[in-house]
Amino acid sequence: MTQQISIFDTTLRDGTQGEGISLSADDKIKIAQKLDTLGVHYIEGGNPGSNSKDIEFFKRVKSLQLRAKITAFGSTRRKNSIAEHDASLLRIVESGVPAATLVGKSWDFHVHTALQTTLEENLSMIADSFAFLKRNGMEAIYDAEHFFDGYKHNPEYAIAALRSAQDAGADWIVLCDTNGGTLPGEIQEIVTRVRQELTAPIGIHTHNDCELAVANTLAAVSAGARQVQGTINGYGERCGNANLCSIIPNLQIKMNYQCIETEQLVQLTNVARYVSEIANVHMPVNQAYVGNAAFAHKGGIHVSAILKDSKTYEHIAPELVGNKQRILVSELAGQSNIISKAQELGLDIHSNNEKTKQIIDKIKELEHQGYQFEGADASLELLLREAFGEYKEIFKLESFKMLVEKSNGKMVSEAIVKINVDGETVYTAAEGNGPVNALDNALRKALVQFYPRIMDVHLSDYKVRVFDEIDATAAKVRVLIESTDFNNTWSTVGVSSNIIEASWQALVDSIRYALLNSAKQENSGNDQRERLGLINH
Repeated sequence: MTQQISIFDTTLRDGTQGEGISLSADDKIKIAQKLDTLGVHYIEGGNPGSNSKDIEFFKRVKSLQLRAKITAFGSTRRKNSIAEHDASLLRIVESGVPAATLVGKSWDFHVHTALQTTLEENLSMIADSFAFLKRNGMEAIYDAEHFFDGYKHNPEYAIAALRSAQDAGADWIVLCDTNGGTLPGEIQEIVTRVRQELTAPIGIHTHNDCELAVANTLAAVSAGARQVQGTINGYGERCGNANLCSIIPNLQIKMNYQCIETEQLVQLTNVARYVSEIANVHMPVNQAYVGNAAFAHKGGIHVSAILKDSKTYEHIAPELVGNKQRILVSELAGQSNIISKAQELGLDIHSNNEKTKQIIDKIKELEHQGYQFEGADASLELLLREAFGEYKEIFKLESFKMLVEKSNGKMVSEAIVKINVDGETVYTAAEGNGPVNALDNALRKALVQFYPRIMDVHLSDYKVRVFDEIDATAAKVRVLIESTDFNNTWSTVGVSSNIIEASWQALVDSIRYALLNSAKQENSGNDQRERLGLINH
């Protein structure tokens, strides 16, 4: 029988301790709803008494009726006190959540140095706090802070700390590698010993300071841990927490544990990218399972093999986690790359087609000029569709002007755009916090009356690369723009010795691709409605 692993997501609490991550109450609500669609079992929302954002989150989340258990975070009672008088514990109970996680010391060094109390008092703090939660009808989870360091220094005391929580009624005993310095072999050995000492179910909470958080989590599960704590995309303090986007598929696909439902696993890539957008943190393209390059292939030999059988260079089918295979096209590409990419787009192409050779030559020439299509899939698709006569120009640029003014110490950019849509000339102007932002705003303003869905698209990343530095300020630049509509992410490229012109090229490609994608979705929906008899002819 497949064993169930409980997934405990702490993106909204531990994840927000990562550098550069700050989530509003609205952000937390949005992410909680998205996590619930993924099927995680616990969503740790924060500390209900630590700041106004968390207080607001716990008030608002009650009305969402999520399937996951919303969990509050706190610590064991203060030393030389009683749980009933501890303000933090009282706020947890008052928050109305069904479950709470309390962090407590299990390393004697921390008891003496950080808490500055006795070993006996620390055990009382743990026992009193968990007994208090259980008297108030809550599910109680003990996060044994620095457990592995504590165990290696004083195993008897570390186990005694766990027993204090267990005997007081704790439902889960979670072993924390708080400093992230333990190795997988040590994790497996220690978790195995702990299971022999306790009757309560064990959980694991690891940090990534040695790039081992995922490996350590898998080792702990192999040794008997049945709750996994982590964050989406591995966000967290210092080097981050264990990355649930790697842990869940590793456990479920590779190790045959049950974490979430199969149809929920398909949402993993979408959830990872959604959270990165809300957190305003760019996802590494090479992130395992969910990264944009996780199933990308560039070398001609690889692609030739992929066309025969994807298992030759892919360890799983990318669709299992909601990702997709990508064939990169560059100056290193052979005909196999072009053929595969064109077939993916539904274009009629084969190896001895003269047009294929022409396209390869054109791509190589463009890349010689500075274009880079391996990081700009959307621009490549537009190029291929144009070459095969499968793309209709949606709008044409007649002219644009840029005005940049510094007044009273403030920079103001204004763009004036003149375009033609189906024979109708549209003339608009818009301001922005920079030239590219102003151009983006003006172009959207001109197009929105014809294509309202364009307002769902926004730029998520903007990169400028200078090459031929010897030309100094006259050097060519390559602009890469990443855009998203929360469901899809795509990248476009522009090259010019003028950064505004390069940005315009990438920006226009981004909008063109968005409109093309929207039309394809609409046509697909019409086809489906027609099959269902919902469209009359």
